[in-house]
Amino acid sequence: MVVAIHQLTAAIYLVACLASGVGLALGSARAARLAIGALAAGVLLHTLALSLLHTAKPTPPLTDLASAASFMSWAGTIAYLAMLRRAKVSGLAVLVAPMAFLGVFLAALHLPEAVPATAPASGSVPHAHVLLASAGFALLGLAGLSGALFLAEHRRLKRHRALPGSGLPSLESLDRAGAVALATGFPLLTLGVITGAMWVHTLHGNALTGSPHEVGALVAWAVYGLLVLQRFAAHQGARRCAASALAGFALLSAVVVGMGVL
Repeated sequence: MVVAIHQLTAAIYLVACLASGVGLALGSARAARLAIGALAAGVLLHTLALSLLHTAKPTPPLTDLASAASFMSWAGTIAYLAMLRRAKVSGLAVLVAPMAFLGVFLAALHLPEAVPATAPASGSVPHAHVLLASAGFALLGLAGLSGALFLAEHRRLKRHRALPGSGLPSLESLDRAGAVALATGFPLLTLGVITGAMWVHTLHGNALTGSPHEVGALVAWAVYGLLVLQRFAAHQGARRCAASALAGFALLSAVVVGMGVL
């Protein structure tokens, strides 16, 4: 049942991908609204899928990468939909929808292979670590997507290239969305690192063991700490902030996918 709902959620997110692409290419406001509606419907179904994880046989632990990928997609999509009320970034759906689809699709593929949680991976601290880190990664990923679209739109405007329908958000809206995502995601990532250290301490008697898992998490946290300082303390320019957010997202993707840092 859980896998089937994840598959249906992936299909709805795929509809959002196609609608957002059509909306951008043709400048269709109706297609853009359809994309947002599909994302909202996907989130509702996605919420049901996550709430039913405990009914799966075997029950996948939250520390399983498939569960974490599903939660990241869910958290990132909700954050994007919430931003729509404060910033006019409906065009950002052209990047958010594919990321949501990929996360849920990969989760649907791997959930059947999940094994029950072992004792070290069960309990409130491991689950808190995964939930906080996943939510932080999702928000920081959203900042990276905002940065990518900011750079693309900035380059287009600089070269005076016209796009059909002008469906992309304004640079100001994208910059604001990136700032909000960064300001929200970094504290969540920090809490994820702290709870991760607590988890390691309960297993090994100290908070650091020097494993690639820990090194990757600390490097990602340090890089984003620097980005936060540059953005909010050093008042870095909007274009450089966008480039930094995109570079941070690339590093974050390498850490999550390449090293399974969750």
